[in-house]
Amino acid sequence: MTPVVVVGAGPVGLSAALALRARGLDVVLLEADPKDRERPGSRALFVHRETLGLLDGMSPGLAAEITSYGRTWQTRRTLYRGREVYSRTFPPPSGTPPFTSLRQVDTERFLRAACERAGVEFVWEARVTAVQATETGVLLTGEDGRVWSGGYAVAADGARSTVRRDLGIAMEGRRGEGFHVVVDVADIEGAELPLERVFHYEHPGVGGRSVMRVPFTGGFQVDLQCRDDDREETYGTEEAVRRWLPAVVGEGYAERILWVSTYRFLRKVAASFTDPHQRVLLVGEAAHLFPPFGARGMNSGIADATAAAEAVATAIATAEEAVATGAVAGFAEVRRAAALFNSEAAGTALHHLRPRRRIVRAKQRAAAALAPVLPWCGSWLEHAPYGPRGGAPAVAGKY
Repeated sequence: MTPVVVVGAGPVGLSAALALRARGLDVVLLEADPKDRERPGSRALFVHRETLGLLDGMSPGLAAEITSYGRTWQTRRTLYRGREVYSRTFPPPSGTPPFTSLRQVDTERFLRAACERAGVEFVWEARVTAVQATETGVLLTGEDGRVWSGGYAVAADGARSTVRRDLGIAMEGRRGEGFHVVVDVADIEGAELPLERVFHYEHPGVGGRSVMRVPFTGGFQVDLQCRDDDREETYGTEEAVRRWLPAVVGEGYAERILWVSTYRFLRKVAASFTDPHQRVLLVGEAAHLFPPFGARGMNSGIADATAAAEAVATAIATAEEAVATGAVAGFAEVRRAAALFNSEAAGTALHHLRPRRRIVRAKQRAAAALAPVLPWCGSWLEHAPYGPRGGAPAVAGKY
C-alpha cells in the first residue's frame, strides 16, 4: 500500500505530490491524460507571492524558476467608456514579486519537473472511475481495471471530480448569469503592447461591454464580459473574436489568436472536503469553483494542497487514531472556511462586474465622473472588480 495517492496532475495535484514528498512521504500520482498531453490556453495566469512562498517551501528555488520565466508588471490602468480614471505604477519589487504571470501550462511544466526531481511516481493514462474509502485506507479503481491502494488519497481531479462524485459529496453554490470570452493572443515581436494590466469599463469599441487585458510571457489574455442576452456564436468563436479584437487591442492581432474559450461565473463549494473516514482530502477545483477575477482558483488550490500534505503527514506520523482523524478533519474545516470566504468575495466582485441594480451602475458613473478630482473614486473602480481580499490569515489569507 502506498502511503498517499494523488489523483490529478494539474497544478494543484502536482503541488500536493511535491508537498508530500517534501515531508518524506512516498507518493503515486494518477493522471487520466497521456504523458505527452497538450493543454490549450493560458487558464490560470497568476501565481501570487504567498503561493510562490509555499512552492519554495516544497522545493527550494522553485519560486525563482517560475518568476524568472513569468512576467510582473508595475502599471495598472482602469478606464471608463474610453477615459482613464485610474493609473498607478509601482516601483520594481525587491525580492519575491507580488505575483508573476505565465500560462498554466508553463506553471505545470515547472511543477512537473520539480516532482520528477523529488521522486514522485507518475502513472499516466490512469483514469479513476471508482473510489472506496474505509477506516484503514482508500481503494481507487481505474477504467481499465487497475487498482491502487493508499493510506490516504488527495483528490485534485478538477471540477468534474470523479473522486468527489463517487464519495457522494455535493457541490453547493450558484451559477451566475451571462458569460465571458477569454482570448489568448501572441505578442507581435518588436511591437509588444505596454507591460501593464488594463481594465476597461463599458469599452466603446465593443458596444459598451467591459474588457480586461492581462500580459503573460509571450502574449496577453483578453477577457470580454458579455451581456446576458449575447450569443456565444456572436462573441465567443474564433471568427467572432477576429471581428471585435482589433477595436480592443489594435490592428495586427486578429491573426495571432492562440486560444478562445468562454466561462460562466461559478461559485460552488463542496459540502465537505473529506469523507466520513477522513481518508480522502479534496483540493482545488475538486473542492471549490470560483470565477477567475481575483485569481483565487489555482492559488487557493495550492494552499489546499499544502494544508492537505501537512494533515496527511501528521496523520501518518501518529499512532493515535484521534490525532490522525483530527488532522484531516481540521484541514477540511479550515480550507472549507477559506473556500466559503473566497466564494463570498467572488460574489461581491460579481455584483460590481455584472450589476443587477441601477444604483450600482449609478455609483460607477459617478465615480468615473469624480475620479479626476477625487482619486479615491478611481481607486474604487480599480479595485472593486476583484472583490475583497484579506480575512483571517489562518482561514483565508489572500486566497
